[in-house]
Amino acid sequence: MSNNIDRSSQEKRTAFVVVFAFCVMLAEIIVGLSSHSMALFADGVHMGSHVLVIGLNWAAYVLVRSLQNKRATHYDTEKVLNLAAFTSGIFLVLTAIFIIVEAVERFSTHEEIFNYELALLTAGIGLLANTISVSVLHGHHGTADYNSHAAYLHVLSDALTEIGAIIGILCAMFWHITWIDSAVAVISALVVLRWAKRLLWDTGRLLTKS
Repeated sequence: MSNNIDRSSQEKRTAFVVVFAFCVMLAEIIVGLSSHSMALFADGVHMGSHVLVIGLNWAAYVLVRSLQNKRATHYDTEKVLNLAAFTSGIFLVLTAIFIIVEAVERFSTHEEIFNYELALLTAGIGLLANTISVSVLHGHHGTADYNSHAAYLHVLSDALTEIGAIIGILCAMFWHITWIDSAVAVISALVVLRWAKRLLWDTGRLLTKS
């Protein structure tokens, strides 16, 4: 179990990552839609799920701090954090379904990517943003508790899907293989689903433990 100092530090780190990732998310979604890059759009939506996960994690830390300040000992603060993570897992499943539906629709219409350079630049910025977020969340001494470690793994998976988005854009740009863009989006969704399954399973066990 983490101490109050660990949680205070983690709360500040998650607050920074939430604001930072939200700005990057908006940029990726806007550029992804305007350039018709499904992989970039999917990564933006995935980044949105990342903002949601870390946002709930941050809110849980704020709530736990408030309860501790009020000395409300009848609340299990660890379960508060685990409940936030479990709720995030449910939203991650919905996000993955949305990405798959959008990818299938784009694949059926055979839309081409516009403005490859801008889409590629934005994806590169997203990868850099995720790398920074991973570094901030992990810190010098690792993650403080289960929720902070879950947030760290989630951002790490975002970085991997960002690499996939870049691959999809490059394949369409140099070889005109546009279907790879949608395929990468589906792979991104599968990554989200895998994460959500593990998150729901782990936090579910902790929440039902007596």
